[in-house]
Amino acid sequence: MLVRVKLFASYKEKAGTADIEMSLPTGATVSDAASELLRLHPAIAGDKSRLMIAVNEEYQEHDYSLRENDEVAFIPPVSGGALP
Repeated sequence: MLVRVKLFASYKEKAGTADIEMSLPTGATVSDAASELLRLHPAIAGDKSRLMIAVNEEYQEHDYSLRENDEVAFIPPVSGGALP
């Protein structure tokens, strides 16, 4: 099945693109998509468990089952900022 992947911030920079079309087996989970993303773009690296992932604009757990044409967004951990 095909899913559309959106990358943001440092993930977008490291992959060199914001949009990827990914082929996954039927029944694949969010975790499977994360593994495939890290395989295709090892520069992203890091711990899969720290990835924030939204499917069709709603945050999902890593065991969530994907469906054909889902939009999967990978959002890197947010850090930094300044105190007033």
